[in-house]
Amino acid sequence: MLAAIFGVSGPVLTSEERAFFRDVQPLGFILFARNVADPGQMRRLVNDLRASVEHAEAPVLIDQEGGRVQRLKPPHWRAAVAAAKFGALASQRAGDGRKAVFLNHQLIGAELAALGIDVDCAPLIDVHQPGAHDVIGDRAYSGDPEQVATLGRAAADGLMSAGITPVIKHIPGHGRSMVDSHHDLPRVTTSHAELSRIDFVPFKRLKDLPWGMTAHIVYEALDNELPATLSAKVIAEIIRGEIGFDGLLLSDDLSMKALRGTLAELAQRSVAAGCDIALHCNGKMEEMVQVAAGAPPLSKAGLERYTRGRRQVGKGQLAKLDQVEKELTALLA
Repeated sequence: MLAAIFGVSGPVLTSEERAFFRDVQPLGFILFARNVADPGQMRRLVNDLRASVEHAEAPVLIDQEGGRVQRLKPPHWRAAVAAAKFGALASQRAGDGRKAVFLNHQLIGAELAALGIDVDCAPLIDVHQPGAHDVIGDRAYSGDPEQVATLGRAAADGLMSAGITPVIKHIPGHGRSMVDSHHDLPRVTTSHAELSRIDFVPFKRLKDLPWGMTAHIVYEALDNELPATLSAKVIAEIIRGEIGFDGLLLSDDLSMKALRGTLAELAQRSVAAGCDIALHCNGKMEEMVQVAAGAPPLSKAGLERYTRGRRQVGKGQLAKLDQVEKELTALLA
């Protein structure tokens, strides 16, 4: 099994993609808006993806945060509000905010489970910083790290109640980025002590969750040269060490412009640095071939983390969804 997760080009799996996945056997797949048409089509695509590899329970991921980042949209799926709205509610009524986040993610989880998708790249538990680039913005719950941790826990619990694996992101914290890592490499000059006091807090509180995703950011106080995704020092000493996260660790998307080097090099270097999985999202075949050439087989430790995470999440049981949505609507009113 290859230590990689790949996207696909469109709403239907092509014969070329099917043959490629059969040959390289990636751990799993990730879907985007370009892959989405309607529920029936999505179920067929998810089934076809899993049928293209030998492990029948291959994870299928999607980014369904709510707000600006949701790949499943009306009219077939609910429009979930952005995280910042839940943070504002929690600042006024802490219990209602926490409950609303749980219910919202229970509904998201139910929508994903109905399609066969079993991993959501959420919750985002970066701590919002005034003046930072809007790449995070209202995707963050709050600028209060304890509140972010509390609401992030509620989101993860809501997803897991539906049998969906949550992915905490972006470890060790993306809230201070002054540029968009999709286009440039951010550099954060904040001291280690300040990062530990604020940015790391939600990740420490949620370190027991099954999956996490790195940040393509240079933290000068931690490693002056390499972004976290490629830094053995940051992964070993901060993510695995100080934060204590021992779940399955994904790189952020290797095709983002923050990283420099060939995709084969980036896949090799990210896993060598300590990521369990190299993530590549854009579905471009020529790029996926490069990633597959650089990514190694999934390590024994990575397989153990993946297996442990599946046990941790389980199958999930749902309440009556119409009642859940009614209660959520009342809380947000």
